[in-house]
Amino acid sequence: MSTKKNKPIKLDELTKEELVKYEIAEELGLLDRVLADGWRSLSSKETGRIGGLLARKKRELEKK
Repeated sequence: MSTKKNKPIKLDELTKEELVKYEIAEELGLLDRVLADGWRSLSSKETGRIGGLLARKKRELEKK
């Protein structure tokens, strides 16, 4: 068990990068699970997919 306490996620207090991460999770249909059980509930494949899409979006933003 984790010693961290589950604190509610305040979407208005997230950084831009964190917001994009949550948006990607929503696009992939994983947001409900993340909000209920945290990021640790995702498989390595799922987190890798989120990380890959996050990196792609960052590169796209840097080009603009």
